[in-house]
Amino acid sequence: MYQDIHIGGVLISSFVAYALAAFVILMGLRWIFARIRFSRYVANAPLAEAGIYVCVLALLIVFI
Repeated sequence: MYQDIHIGGVLISSFVAYALAAFVILMGLRWIFARIRFSRYVANAPLAEAGIYVCVLALLIVFI
C-alpha cells in the first residue's frame, strides 16, 4: 500500500510525490523533444505533452 509523506507534521498524499516525479521526468523528455523537434510531428504539441505527462504519471502509479 502507498505511504503518506510527512513534511513538518503535515501528511501529504503519495500521489503528490508521484506527480512531482512525473513532472521531473517530463522535463527531461521535453529536452529530448526539443532536440528531435517534436512539434513537427504533432498538430498540438502542448496537448501531446500533457497526454505524455498523464501516461508517465499512470506508469509511475502502476509500477511503483
